[in-house]
Amino acid sequence: MSSRELVVLGTASQVPTRHRNHNGYLLRWDGEGILFDPGEGTQRQMLRAGVAAHDINRICITHFHGDHSLGLAGVVQRINLDRVPHPVTAHYPASGQRFFERLRYATAYRETVSLTEAPVAGEGGVLASAAGAAGSTGTAGYTLEARKLSHPVESYGYRLIEPDGRRMLPERLAAHGIRGPEIGRLQREGALVREGRTVTLEEVSEARRGQRFAFVMDTRLCEGAQELAQGCDLLVIESTFLDEDEPLAIEYGHLTAGQAARLAAEAGVRHLVLTHFSQRYGDPSDFERQARAAGFEGELTVARDLMSVPLPKRR
Repeated sequence: MSSRELVVLGTASQVPTRHRNHNGYLLRWDGEGILFDPGEGTQRQMLRAGVAAHDINRICITHFHGDHSLGLAGVVQRINLDRVPHPVTAHYPASGQRFFERLRYATAYRETVSLTEAPVAGEGGVLASAAGAAGSTGTAGYTLEARKLSHPVESYGYRLIEPDGRRMLPERLAAHGIRGPEIGRLQREGALVREGRTVTLEEVSEARRGQRFAFVMDTRLCEGAQELAQGCDLLVIESTFLDEDEPLAIEYGHLTAGQAARLAAEAGVRHLVLTHFSQRYGDPSDFERQARAAGFEGELTVARDLMSVPLPKRR
């Protein structure tokens, strides 16, 4: 199993269908799990997909329409029932605080887990930074950001950015006689003296761009969606409507397949995942066809419930 992958729990918009559950997406990022938009039925979909409550470290809700949040009550109670041993943080629009509290305390249960509320307000911004393996979180490094989207109710998209790093080049290390513990020392200190000569990190390594993931749900085309998608290795984005229904998309605050694909192409996205499909459409291949016609040439996935999508390998 990839240590960085998206597990799709549900892909329907507004109402579940015979083949599609309400929304729900778990991002596995090395030792951490981030659950996005747990719609109704998410707890059962987790069971079917092999996702445990212990896998969840963060919950990110884009907005408080039911297909993106009604499953929160069950997920929170399951986290407490299973006595998840680590704290869990929840991000959501601050304007929906009353909805979050109603869902968090929808019925009686015993609270056994520390659930931190970290609402998002304004235009968004940096929400959290997780350190590398040596840091306090014990997880891979990333920064979690949010940007405001354009929808009839306040909505935010989310993005994870891994810091840029460096990849050590074995042939250059060998040429300078650097081996074993000296490699770690060079990485920590940036330079070391070897046989009377200073060898810098740049001489024996190359830049390694950090990976990027973005999650963009209910929105019209807007600056926030464009910023979130920029340079992403994996972009999960709604495409509720087909292009012929673009007037409906604009009216109700959504994207078409073609709009989502053009946004991804302009942002340089490597792997595009389309999801959040209206029940009015029967053939999922129409979304792929329109996305390709719009000019997206990268890897493309039309999401299905219970599928897993690994982040692309580094360039």
